[in-house]
Amino acid sequence: MAACAHPSEAPPPAQPTQFPQPATTGPSPREAPRESGQVGYATWYGARFAGRKTADGERFDPNLMTAAHRTLPFGTWVKVQRVDTGESVRVRITDRGPWGHADRIIDLSRAAAKALHIMGEGLTKVRLSVVAGP
Repeated sequence: MAACAHPSEAPPPAQPTQFPQPATTGPSPREAPRESGQVGYATWYGARFAGRKTADGERFDPNLMTAAHRTLPFGTWVKVQRVDTGESVRVRITDRGPWGHADRIIDLSRAAAKALHIMGEGLTKVRLSVVAGP
């Protein structure tokens, strides 16, 4: 799914902080939380894609706490925390994206965007951390 709620807005030209490369041994990202995360901008997508298959094969439901990320394994749980307010939600990665500007690091479902209070903001700076589960 290559969409977000506000494609005409451009984020500041900062480079996102990337997750460290996974070790060749040890627990998978789904099993253990990571201390450091990724910082960049969150967008959201909703009703327009309801019922369509996501990249992991399930049907997108904008009312579930799910998200799209470019590289994290499907099924990974991620804590998404607003940098400005500290509010956070946990979402499960089910899709690929966001596409476009490199600073956009996650596309949230409508439910996750609503819980973070970013529905009308377009782009919101967030910090991602892989967590053990919901």
